[in-house]
Amino acid sequence: MNKTDIRKYYRHKRMLLTGAEKNKLEDLMLIHFQQVNLDIPGTLMTYAPMEHFNEYDPHLVNKYCEFKNPGIQLYYPLVQSNNIIPILFSDETVFEKNAWGVSEPAHGIAGNKKDIDWILVPLLAFDNKGYRVGYGKGFYDSFLAGCRPDCLKFGFSFFDPVDRIDDINSHDIPLDICITPGSIYHFSD
Repeated sequence: MNKTDIRKYYRHKRMLLTGAEKNKLEDLMLIHFQQVNLDIPGTLMTYAPMEHFNEYDPHLVNKYCEFKNPGIQLYYPLVQSNNIIPILFSDETVFEKNAWGVSEPAHGIAGNKKDIDWILVPLLAFDNKGYRVGYGKGFYDSFLAGCRPDCLKFGFSFFDPVDRIDDINSHDIPLDICITPGSIYHFSD
């Protein structure tokens, strides 16, 4: 299947999840995340979910990381001129919805993508090689291309991977790990 068809199919499939089903799946994904045998790093870029698309909410993972490493710095993406800028989260951070309905920091201290250790990457679907289908703007792939090679890229999906995404191109950046309610998928060493 191509990205357009995958995007349409999984957006619809995700919208069919009830609130109770989504909460249960997110709890299962947190359990799998806790089983990933890695030390929680000093910096994590996360995101605010698009609730109107029933998107996975990384809040539980964020809280777990803060519990395991109280000194962790959380960053949230701010899209400006079609580029993602990581903004350091603090108790004073105010979120506003952008033109796509995504909550992002209204202001804050911009970070350097080279300083980020882990990134939680939003997605609609992923394949057996770690390639993901996002929302079609390419913002994350452009951002990820400029990150350090050792920066771990995590995806979270309510559904198992598709066999193959037919129209992967040279700009697509694969995930390192994707977590579903039933499994942990590793795509790099």
